[in-house]
Formats: sequence, structure tokens, C-alpha cells
Amino acid sequence: MPANAVDYAADETKSAVNNATETATKLSAEAQRAFADAAKRIEKVVADGVEQLRAQTRAYSDTAGQQIDEAQQYVTERVRERPLAATGAALGIGVLIGLLLASTSRR
Repeated sequence: MPANAVDYAADETKSAVNNATETATKLSAEAQRAFADAAKRIEKVVADGVEQLRAQTRAYSDTAGQQIDEAQQYVTERVRERPLAATGAALGIGVLIGLLLASTSRR
């Protein structure tokens, strides 16, 4: 009878090991599916964020381009109205920049 008890215990152990292995395999497969689904969701969120950022960047660059064009047009009109004042202002700015560069090169 002890041999039957040992055989019975061995069979029960094998059965428990097989059940544990099956359970572990199922859990591993479920975890892999969950990670794959999470990765897909994260990828979609990032892609949507990048696209939204691109759209905002385009809008800001268009606005900045328009403002630069308006500023250029304004400056051009003022220079045409007062060419001597514009030349004097440019000369003064040039002298200031020259003095600043000369003083930093002496150090």
C-alpha cells in the first residue's frame, strides 16, 4: 500500500505542476496581450500629440511670418518717408556696435 500512496502522491504532484504550468502560461499570454494593447494606446496618444503640435507650430509660424512681413513693410515705408533720418539712425547703430565690439576685443 505504501507504493500506491507514493504513486498517488507522485501523480498528484505531476497534476499540480501541470496545472501550475498551464496557469502560468495563460497569465503570461494575458500579460503579453495587455502590454501590447498598452503599447498601441501609448503610440496612438503620442502620434496624436505630435500631430497637434505640428498643427500649432504651423499656425504660429504663419502668424509670425505675417507679422514679419507687416514690420518689414512698416520699416520700408518709414525709410521712404525720411531717408536721411533712417540713414542717420543706421549710422548711429553701426557706430555703437563698432564701439562695443572694439571694447570687448581689448579685454
